[in-house]
Amino acid sequence: MEASDLSRLKALEEENRKLKKLFANVSLQNMALKDVIEKKL
Repeated sequence: MEASDLSRLKALEEENRKLKKLFANVSLQNMALKDVIEKKL
């Protein structure tokens, strides 16, 4: 692997980490909204 490949890999890993965190937050919000809706019905 070349230095540019390692740099790109690190950038992709960082982006992947951020996207996983974002997905987790959205999933929690979705679950919370579903709970609210169920309680109102």
